[in-house]
Amino acid sequence: MRRIAFLWIGLAAACVALGAAAAFETRASRLQAIKTVGIVSAIGEEMSLSQAGLTKLGSAGQSASISAWGLDELIVQQATRLLGARYRVQAVNYTRAGFAAIRDSAVTPVNLLRTDPFKELVRTDVTPQGLDAYIVITRAKSKLGNGRNVEGVGLAEYRTLLADYGLIHALYEVRVIDGKTFDVIEKRAAAPLDNTGTMRIAGPSGPIDGTFDGPASSERLRAAIADLITRSLPVTLDDMHLIGGQ
Repeated sequence: MRRIAFLWIGLAAACVALGAAAAFETRASRLQAIKTVGIVSAIGEEMSLSQAGLTKLGSAGQSASISAWGLDELIVQQATRLLGARYRVQAVNYTRAGFAAIRDSAVTPVNLLRTDPFKELVRTDVTPQGLDAYIVITRAKSKLGNGRNVEGVGLAEYRTLLADYGLIHALYEVRVIDGKTFDVIEKRAAAPLDNTGTMRIAGPSGPIDGTFDGPASSERLRAAIADLITRSLPVTLDDMHLIGGQ
């Protein structure tokens, strides 16, 4: 009986490995078939202001408009440059507010079995239709300190009994949506650029030194957020096999 059990376990493991290999091959072949893409970005209209830690339990988060920073325009411009070496990138029209209004990330494990909410928006709200694929870049979430969610572009403060820490973050995720079937071919959240700081967050972030006067008006803060995006986007697209090596 033990031998039979081992055989069943080995057979199951082999089936899982074959299934994973087939899925990877299908995804790779679908990516290789893409010739034309459109880019949708909807992460940069507002900045969250979050506080967490032992002395800030229950404090409410705030937000500030940063639409004047043009972060989504920056993302589209950089993504066009990066993807243009491999694909024909075509400008598309879309309602940014519609994409930004979806706050529940379909990348998180709890949502893996749900229908991706961005598929229908690409089908109904993006023009022109008929491109091979659409690259959709939207806000992602992460946990800060005692479990508070932080999302998208933000400035976060974490307090302990001994010290205060602060960081800026630009959390986003990238989807490749088939332009014919509207299936999600690939999706990935941008990974941390540096995970060695005192505060760690699951996405591009960096420490702040407390010298920013105001999150909505500081040019230094805007430049720091833009730097997180411009350094992380090539890494994310490369991890998704959209640029760099095939």
